[in-house]
Amino acid sequence: MLFIAPATLGFVVFFLVPTVRGTWFSLTDAKLVGGGEFVGVENYRRMFADELFWNSLVVTAQYVLVNISVQTVLAVLIAVLMHRLTRSVLIRGIILLPYLVANVVVALVWFWMFDYSTGIVNVVIDGLGLDRVAFFGNEATAIPTIALINVWRFVGYTALLVFAGLQTIPRQLYEAAALDGASEPRMFRSITLPLLRPVLALVLVITVVGSFQIFDTVAVTTQGGPVNATRVIYYYIYQQAFERFDLGYASALSVFLLLALALIAYAQLKLLRSNQSDLR
Repeated sequence: MLFIAPATLGFVVFFLVPTVRGTWFSLTDAKLVGGGEFVGVENYRRMFADELFWNSLVVTAQYVLVNISVQTVLAVLIAVLMHRLTRSVLIRGIILLPYLVANVVVALVWFWMFDYSTGIVNVVIDGLGLDRVAFFGNEATAIPTIALINVWRFVGYTALLVFAGLQTIPRQLYEAAALDGASEPRMFRSITLPLLRPVLALVLVITVVGSFQIFDTVAVTTQGGPVNATRVIYYYIYQQAFERFDLGYASALSVFLLLALALIAYAQLKLLRSNQSDLR
């Protein structure tokens, strides 16, 4: 109890109490300053009738789909290559380096690089005789661009989580499979993926929940534009709370997001059987 007391105190002060207060605020018409009056579920009725809210959910889902699919595939590939070819601490440090850079800094650097007029990427595209691309100014490319920026930043961290899981797989299984003439792709399908499933379940929960919380890259680059194409749910909550000062409605959106993420995480853990291992 003594050892877990600091973590418990931090959880209560910074998570439990704000969650309870936020839930109460979602039942009031509170503004950013002032307590507000109790309005029951009015904010939730308003939320389900809000077209911008539904649009923000669709945009967030698009971002999560691109981010998670690309990030997971690359992370598993990098982790397997490290596990099978090299376990160098230096290589692991280089792979993790983008994750250590602040999100705002990463967003600014890529924003400048993708600039339509002076960005190095468009300068190269123009030099190849192709048309320049408005990466952040086009509705079709804005969300994929933001998603791939965050893939670049987080893929190293995700790869190290997967790499840690790979180290729990006995090497004797690979040696036995190699003696039986199994190829690397066959060993990956028959040994690596089945035995890595519990770790992948945990990694997917962490990355999916984190992806739904995308905010700073959007705030730095597009501010929700063009035409709401990148107005993700977190940014919409921020706008309601700190631009329109409608704390009650923003709290209702936050409570909905909390419940949705809890349901998604539970479904992932159940469907992927995270508490069971194929290792006998």
